[in-house]
Amino acid sequence: MTKLISYSPEETEKIGERVAAALKGTEVIALFGGLGMGKTAFTRGLAKGLGISDGVSSPTFSLVNEYRGKFNVYHFDMYRVTTWEDLYSTGFFDYLDNGVLVIEWSENIEGALPEDCVRITISPGENEQQRIIETEGLDIR
Repeated sequence: MTKLISYSPEETEKIGERVAAALKGTEVIALFGGLGMGKTAFTRGLAKGLGISDGVSSPTFSLVNEYRGKFNVYHFDMYRVTTWEDLYSTGFFDYLDNGVLVIEWSENIEGALPEDCVRITISPGENEQQRIIETEGLDIR
């Protein structure tokens, strides 16, 4: 496990860029953390690190946003997913092994996550801007 500390949304994006540098192209990145913790900022940085310049935003209502760069990135928001039927309706299983999947609110689909997924937990730090980012399943430099 790697533990990193971010002191701003910009630093959270930089950490996302560092994660991007370690990717091979078919990872499932499961993001855990409450509302406002920086999951989308992290994803913006990851996308930037993969050469994606399109505006990255939370796919809250579309459920999945697709981005093209060094690898295809499929950015999911599972906040409203509460059943297996909901999960199937997102097309989640069709995307596996076809690019990098970044999943916000992974807590809601814990039972469907691949065993080898990269787990990233973002927690509040000592002040309003600070975040503690813990990663499992990926060597970050």
